Amino acid sequence: MFNQQILPAVRSMKDFDLLLRTNYTYGVFLDMHVGMLKSVFQYAKQANKQMFLHMDLIHGLKSDEYATEYVCQEIKPYGIISTKGNVIIKAKQKGVYAIQRAFIIDSSAMEKSIKLVQKTEPHFIEVLPGVVPKVVQKLKQETGINIIAGGLIETVEEVDAILQAGACAITTSNVDLWKHFEPNY
Repeated sequence: MFNQQILPAVRSMKDFDLLLRTNYTYGVFLDMHVGMLKSVFQYAKQANKQMFLHMDLIHGLKSDEYATEYVCQEIKPYGIISTKGNVIIKAKQKGVYAIQRAFIIDSSAMEKSIKLVQKTEPHFIEVLPGVVPKVVQKLKQETGINIIAGGLIETVEEVDAILQAGACAITTSNVDLWKHFEPNY
């Protein structure tokens, strides 16, 4: 689906302004105040940007299925990211791309994440930390779902290694990596 290796993760309005001036089509909003949602998504749509919204990081809005329904109906993001299964299920019901975020810190977390993904059947899995190629390979093999890697990826070599391991994209707020991997259309 993505025609880009990097999904720029926006943490500030300065980063959002930078994203608007790039060739990237897809991006991710992190750490967003509920009062800013409508306006930033309007700007993104005007600039032909398809933005994912991390539901768990919206300040002033509880991350649950009710908030997800509201966001999907009123804000209309391209996709939703969450660690919560009920949020992923609701986003899918509303016709929005769903990314299940999974923190893989040990083998127990891996097993729990696989079970959750089998229940929610998201469109993508975002694995954190994303710097472990073995985790990317195992999750993809166990679930058959495309993997997005994020967290602690700091160098071009790390991006290349994770993509080589089978990730379809990398989420990062590292602007230097945005610039290095920016698509040329």
